[in-house]
Amino acid sequence: MTVPARPPRRSLRPPSWLPVDGYVLALLGTVGLAALLPASGGAADVAEGASTGAVALLFFLYGARLSTREALDGLTHWRLHLTVLGSTFLLFPLLGLAARGLVPTVLTPQLYTGLLFLCLVPSTIQSSIAFTSIARGNVPAAICAGSFSSLAGIVLTPLLAALLLGGSAGGLSADGLLKIVLQLLVPFLAGQVLRRWVGGFIGRHRKVLGHVDRGSILLVVYTAFSQGMVAGIWHLVTPARLGLLLAVEAVLLAAMLALTWYGARRLGFGRADRIAIQFAGSKKSLAAGLPMASVLFGPQAALAVLPLMLFHQMQLMVCAVLAKRRSRDAEAERSPEPAPAGAPGPTAPAPDTTVAPAPGPTAPAPDTTAATRA
Repeated sequence: MTVPARPPRRSLRPPSWLPVDGYVLALLGTVGLAALLPASGGAADVAEGASTGAVALLFFLYGARLSTREALDGLTHWRLHLTVLGSTFLLFPLLGLAARGLVPTVLTPQLYTGLLFLCLVPSTIQSSIAFTSIARGNVPAAICAGSFSSLAGIVLTPLLAALLLGGSAGGLSADGLLKIVLQLLVPFLAGQVLRRWVGGFIGRHRKVLGHVDRGSILLVVYTAFSQGMVAGIWHLVTPARLGLLLAVEAVLLAAMLALTWYGARRLGFGRADRIAIQFAGSKKSLAAGLPMASVLFGPQAALAVLPLMLFHQMQLMVCAVLAKRRSRDAEAERSPEPAPAGAPGPTAPAPDTTVAPAPGPTAPAPDTTAATRA
């Protein structure tokens, strides 16, 4: 007796065009945990100390992973990298400053501070590479562009935050600069110096250290949102304000996607380079932005990172759809277009109708004996 085959089980997976980032779900769960069980008193001091150590560890690993030789090799494509840096640290901040007119009718001052900080954060590396690869763009350029942006962001993001945010980010006080140097720059430089000895270990244990990275960021988020709960800042955010914030961020992302794509075309870049510029120049790094916010904003970091967390998930969803569209466009350009119905097919070569000359008397064959001897 033949046993009928079982029908395949249907897995409850989201549509391919709507990627659900498990890490973002973990971030949301961490925010919920901080709302229900915020760290306070002595536990808050322990969490803050652990968060400080986690930030230093993160930037040490960033420095140990970044290959200086690869970064220097990428300097040959300097026009592309300058375009990405200009998009990340010039166009984005200008749009953020323009959004100042939305306060207080659309955005509260606290949410606007977070939105402007979002515009100062460096670009991503992993997702820029992934989306550039899906769209069949210049992947090596995306790797170098993301690395340059992360490296420049260690210096430019705190300086721009101190310049544009003023007192919201601690200003240019000696204490704020010392925190930046000790928690961000010194660990990064230590990672670069020790990369010769620890680079191989980090490469072999990349997956495990990736969990360390994410766990450290979750700890930073828990500490920041616990401080926000204790300080009672969440009464400033209503569902209507969150909806307006999402709408503003959607316009910001659409504007940057358009500016990077059409701007790169006007600058004379080819299609593969334009793809790398669009995906590297329109995104912001959650992994770099969260630790920086914890250093720059302190107890006010919760509202400062909320726009960045929302923008991160939005950019993943939109760029996933866009990358697949770019890939289909590339396939359409490479494949020949089918001929429309009723159109004549390719013309066959005309037969040779030249009249052959009539056969005459056969000429004697030439004597090849001398040529053979030679």
